[in-house]
Amino acid sequence: MPTDPVCGMHVPDSSNLKIQQDKEVYYFCSTTCKIKFQEPEKELKSELIALIVAWTFSIPILVINYVFEFQYKNYLMLILALPVQFYSGLHFYRGAYQAIKMHSGNMDLLVAIGTLTAFAFSTMVTLFPNILPIDSVYFDTSVFIISIIMTGNYLQSLTETKANSAARKLLKNLPSTVHLITKDGLKEVNASTVEKGNLILIKPGETIAVDGEIIEGKTEINESMLTGESEPVVKVKGSSVISGTLNINGVIKVKVEKAGKDSTISQMYSMIKKAATGKLKVQKMADVFSSYFVPVVITAAVISAIIWFVVLTVGNSTLVYDITMLSFVSVIVIACPCAIGLATPITLLIASNISSSKYILLKNVNAFDRLSKVNIVILDKTGTLTDPNPELKDIIPVKKAYNSAFILKYAASLEQYSNHPIAKTITAHASNKKINLFEVSNIEEKPGEGVYGIINGENVSVRRTKEKNTIGVYINDSLLGEITLSYKIKESAKQLISKFKSIGIPTAMITGDSKAEAERVAEILGINEKYYEVAPDKKAEIIKEYQKNGKYVMYAGDGINDAIALESADFGVAMSIASDIAKESGDAVLLKDDLNLLYDLYLIGKLTIKKVKQNIGWAVGYNIALIPIAGGALVPLFGLGIYSVLPLLAATAMGMSSVSVVLNSLLLKSKVYRKFSKF
Repeated sequence: MPTDPVCGMHVPDSSNLKIQQDKEVYYFCSTTCKIKFQEPEKELKSELIALIVAWTFSIPILVINYVFEFQYKNYLMLILALPVQFYSGLHFYRGAYQAIKMHSGNMDLLVAIGTLTAFAFSTMVTLFPNILPIDSVYFDTSVFIISIIMTGNYLQSLTETKANSAARKLLKNLPSTVHLITKDGLKEVNASTVEKGNLILIKPGETIAVDGEIIEGKTEINESMLTGESEPVVKVKGSSVISGTLNINGVIKVKVEKAGKDSTISQMYSMIKKAATGKLKVQKMADVFSSYFVPVVITAAVISAIIWFVVLTVGNSTLVYDITMLSFVSVIVIACPCAIGLATPITLLIASNISSSKYILLKNVNAFDRLSKVNIVILDKTGTLTDPNPELKDIIPVKKAYNSAFILKYAASLEQYSNHPIAKTITAHASNKKINLFEVSNIEEKPGEGVYGIINGENVSVRRTKEKNTIGVYINDSLLGEITLSYKIKESAKQLISKFKSIGIPTAMITGDSKAEAERVAEILGINEKYYEVAPDKKAEIIKEYQKNGKYVMYAGDGINDAIALESADFGVAMSIASDIAKESGDAVLLKDDLNLLYDLYLIGKLTIKKVKQNIGWAVGYNIALIPIAGGALVPLFGLGIYSVLPLLAATAMGMSSVSVVLNSLLLKSKVYRKFSKF
């Protein structure tokens, strides 16, 4: 049976509520979920308006109920409760209807039953005060439950919408126009009009809009968007180029093979969006509880009402209808999910504050349930385990007459004119050394080779060598010396691997870099599982393979190429230096370049969910214990008159339950910091 990609409910494949998108058919349980999937921003705006309305009227009701006392108090609260109950709460009634239709129970059904019962009973007491021998109302309970649970739902929707915006931002990296080669020369056209077989010209510094093959020219392409590696790749006639990558230093003519929706970057967009919507990061523990608790509560309320109706009818009591109704309402109201609704959001709010103090920005606290189950951590290499840019490791003169400063001066004088990452490293090193550079003329950069020029009348060049990350500096083709560079492994990476290893959680590394570089980093850090030369979509496939084998994956990365993996993982973490797209795709962002924060985040998540489960357990146990009392367990001791005070007892019980949940949640901070102190 298909699953609604928005709410996770099972939907019959015969349902008419379906759409086909990106060659996939999506089924929905309601029009609300369908709209939320198709137009998330529009639905998010609608949810925000409903949330504002809910709190705008709920706060005055709470104040009036507990602070003031006047003749028409109940009437005023009834009027204020109407927009909350029947405008803001409409979402829950729709969800409850769908749950009944699908023969299942969820939190929406529990909220709908509890709040409507409380509201209807309170309305009856207000409008017909002579029918029932009580004057207590529950308007504050019904509106507060709706408002607090709506707040949590809105935050979840906000997270999902941001994930979709990350996918759209990926497409914004593409140029809006391209240089089309026609019989009449170059023509500037809209990129969306380009078709397979067209020829286009791509100039230095331009982002490539299509997938294709170079038919003329030579250049270096920055493919970090795909591979995560900053080292440019040399491209010649016959080489393939990919949409979204950056042409650095050569003019090339490309024959279009894939454009528009068929291009690599558009496929990445579809994968990110599918990962964001197709994977329910939130395991709604309250919904799981509700599927069992709802029928129990309704059954208990009905049985209680039937018993009292029979007993009082046989006894010819004049209170038969009053007590029957009061027993039913008392059971429903006393089981109303106020504490259950608070159990999760209040704990997650505290967890969010703790995370912020540790320089961790939580974007999706609802994914904490999966974070708490993480049993493998997968890490990107470049920019995550290692610094994103190379560092100058050594300068090796060939002859004693040349010192390192002399070689660096010549190299930097030429490299200052290049956009190559290695060139920027060398230039920055010379600047830090306060070396004054030569004037250079006749500058020429040859893609895949190096930079050439004339200094003081001599031909000088800085060329790539066969050894990766090594360049040679030449004067008149005579080698002055070599400069070696490397990608430094972060010190915090070693500490992180050690911490996770100490608690039995393995780590793995995925990189678009070469086998040799992957093995070097893995050996230093003690990582056994490593994947190299991996494309962005393949990263997600590796993660999904782990998940098929029962693994819960935390993934950390920093590049555009990590966006799909971040969404596919059970919990995705973007590094502080990450691209905007990576940051929007992740569930959390590290605000400091310190990998130890990943371990801190894991601890916070694990302890938070443990606290949430404690809260739900307490709230459920509390409610279940009170149901017999609401059903009449105290009548043998106090007589039927107990029902005249049961509404007050129910309100007090719910208040104590909520307070206990809040107090237990506040203990989370001390628990987390005790764990931190062990390291």
